[in-house]
Amino acid sequence: MARCLILLRRKARVFLRPHENHIAVLKLKRNEPLTTTDLKELERIFLEAGIDEAALGTLQTDSGLPHFVHSLVGLDRKAAKRAFTEFLDGRKLTADQLEFLDLVIDHLTARGVMDPKLLYEAPFTDFDSKGVEGVFEHADVVRLVRILRKIEPRVAA
Repeated sequence: MARCLILLRRKARVFLRPHENHIAVLKLKRNEPLTTTDLKELERIFLEAGIDEAALGTLQTDSGLPHFVHSLVGLDRKAAKRAFTEFLDGRKLTADQLEFLDLVIDHLTARGVMDPKLLYEAPFTDFDSKGVEGVFEHADVVRLVRILRKIEPRVAA
């Protein structure tokens, strides 16, 4: 199953390239809510590219098609930085804290989403063996995790 998902990811990246300016894909890159029409368009793109309905169904039940596409196209760097604006407002962070946040933004730019558990793994543990907990106060860690959870693809009500 994992091998099938890897092959699907590779194939999906290739056929998403011509659609990188499609409004649904742009909304994912900008971390904007999707409409039901956007979801249908994403499904159409995948079906037209030859992804069978069973594979599409697997994507929709695992983490969801928007999450899958988001992980392929990444997050626009401006959108990633904007997500941390409130966290940064009026604060003076240390060089390590700024570099740590830059690394988080790099991850989001490349992969679109980030599991907060990764904040406790390499390369984040290069700053401190405790990862994020060694770089930021606990209240800030809670805020950072909240921000990462808000960067999940969502459908507008």
